[in-house]
Amino acid sequence: MGIDIDTHVARIERDGYSVLPDVIPIDVVDALVADLERLEDELGAAPSDNSFEGGRTLRIYNLLAYGGPWVDVPVHADVVPIIWGVLGDNPLISSISSIAIGPGERAQPIHADDQAMPLQRPHRPVVCNSMWALTDFTEANGATRLVPGSHKADHSPPYGEPVEGTIAAEMSKGSILVWNGSLWHGGGANATDGTRIGIAMNYCAGWIRQQENQQLGIPPDVMATFSPELRGLCGLGVYKGLIGHIDKRTPAERLYGDSPMPNLFDVT
Repeated sequence: MGIDIDTHVARIERDGYSVLPDVIPIDVVDALVADLERLEDELGAAPSDNSFEGGRTLRIYNLLAYGGPWVDVPVHADVVPIIWGVLGDNPLISSISSIAIGPGERAQPIHADDQAMPLQRPHRPVVCNSMWALTDFTEANGATRLVPGSHKADHSPPYGEPVEGTIAAEMSKGSILVWNGSLWHGGGANATDGTRIGIAMNYCAGWIRQQENQQLGIPPDVMATFSPELRGLCGLGVYKGLIGHIDKRTPAERLYGDSPMPNLFDVT
C-alpha cells in the first residue's frame, strides 16, 4: 500500500516538512552506504572545516555522476509525486550529495535552502528538498533540526545566530524527510560515537532555468572561444558562490580553466 501523497503535500504546506517513515528498503540503504564508503575512500573525502559544511562531516557532491545505486535515488516512487505536489509540473534535480556527520560535530547554523535567492518572503515554493536516513536519525546523533512553520516567515534566519524553537526530525533508518526549501533548518550536533549518514536529495521548480539550454546548445569548441564573461552569461558561472556549482567549482573553471570563484560554503 502506497503513501498518501495529498496528506504529505498538505503537511508540507502547513508545517513546512513531512516524514515518510520506512520507505527505503533496508537492502537499498545498505547498498547506498557501501557505495558511499567506497567513494569516500577512493576520493579521499575529508571535512571542509567551515561553519556550514562542518569540521567533522564528510560530504560527497554530484553523486549521480558515479552511477550505480545513485541513479534510483532521485526517482523514488513515494517522493517524486510529493515533489510535484509542492513545486508543480516538471521539477528538476537541484543537487544530490551525502552528509555523514561524525562524532563530536557541532550543530550547523540554521538556514533556509533558498536563502541565496533574492525573493520576497514568504513566496511560493521554488525549492523542495529531502533527506534520506541511511542510519537512524536521533536528537543525540545530529538529526536535522527544524523550525516548524518557519517557511511562512517574511525573512530568512540570520546566519550564525541562535534560533529558538528548533526540533529534531528524528526518524528511523530507511525513512525520508521532505521539506519546503524556505523552512529554517540545519544539521544537528553529534554527541554520540557513531556517524549519522544522510543523503540530501534536492529539487527545484522546473522553470528555474534559461529558456534556451546554452550549455548544451553551444558546441564545446565554440564555447571555448568565448570570453569568461560570455561563458558566465551562458550559464557556466555560479550565482552567489553557490547556485550552479560542480563539486564547489564553476563549470567554466572545470571545463575551460577559467579563474576559480570562492564557494559560498568556504567563506562561511
